[in-house]
Amino acid sequence: MRPEKANIVADLSEKLSQSPFLLVTDYQRMKVDQFGELRNRLAPTGAEVHVVKNSFLKRAMTASGLPDVAKELSGQTAVVTGKSDVAPVAKVLKTFAAEFKIAALKIGVVDKSILSAAELESLADLPPREQLLAQLLGVFMAPASKLVRTLNEPAASLARLLNAKAEKEGKPAEAAA
Repeated sequence: MRPEKANIVADLSEKLSQSPFLLVTDYQRMKVDQFGELRNRLAPTGAEVHVVKNSFLKRAMTASGLPDVAKELSGQTAVVTGKSDVAPVAKVLKTFAAEFKIAALKIGVVDKSILSAAELESLADLPPREQLLAQLLGVFMAPASKLVRTLNEPAASLARLLNAKAEKEGKPAEAAA
């Protein structure tokens, strides 16, 4: 392999090693301005899109220890990598593909696991990570909150009883307590 090609593969391999995910998309009918629009939409999520030759991507994936997805690499291929969560990136790609009818997702690799296009689309439908964490915290907190209410109930019942007795005798509630 020529040195300039080896450098391209090495740079791509480094990007793949630093990214927790790799999304492979087809950009066959995409125009330059649409490709720029996709880059602009991906920028807030911390993701980048790069056009690569399939042979370079295969070599870079092998060098990075990623699973072999050679059978899915055909046609014009663009790869999306990033440094953060994959769900917002998949959401941007799904929205972009629906809006322009181009750049369809082919396959993805997340934490060295291969995901199909359908799995990536369902990943795109998930709420943001912060919302999922809040929901999970709510699930974890529910039993603890119920336990606290259960433990607090006898004392609250006693306070209500004393308050009712004080009101019945005509004394202010503060004096009875």
